[in-house]
Amino acid sequence: MNAASHVWRWAALIALVIIADQLTKWAVLETPAFNALACLDPSIRCGRIELSSVFDLTMLWNRGISFGTFQSSGIMRWILVLVTTGIAIGFAYWLTRAERWFTALSLSLVIGGAVGNLIDRVRFGAVVDFLDFSGPWFGTYIGGVAVGFPWVFNIADAAITVGALLLFLDQFLMSRSKPDEHNPA
Repeated sequence: MNAASHVWRWAALIALVIIADQLTKWAVLETPAFNALACLDPSIRCGRIELSSVFDLTMLWNRGISFGTFQSSGIMRWILVLVTTGIAIGFAYWLTRAERWFTALSLSLVIGGAVGNLIDRVRFGAVVDFLDFSGPWFGTYIGGVAVGFPWVFNIADAAITVGALLLFLDQFLMSRSKPDEHNPA
């Protein structure tokens, strides 16, 4: 029995990622300290809640793709929506054909994250980011710059990243471990 036969289980994981992502973003949008909706206007500063020297909650609107690259607005926003939708649909089709549970797990995480961010992009023209691990990690500085993760992200971004890494492992490492049908080991 292949992983695709359990498509409803993977659909539940996709839904779980989307719900967790949207609930955390809703909490950020509803917290006055973040000034989230007002700071959709780039001239207004978003808020921040300092929690520790390693982790803070920092509201940012990401108008680009991953890690803020390729900032887009206007018609580019909608092109980005179409491209993301196309990728999610393509991955969903792949999910229905997946033979290994690891492939299905990877695809489900990527799809859930993509849809979570897609919802924001359609609603606001930008994605809510708020998880900030910019450091300094363990009080470490190099050349006066804090050593930490320099990007602010969200649950959907984390799901996409973990899913993409697992998909890489699955496609390039695990798929090589099975013997070739024409040349058994």
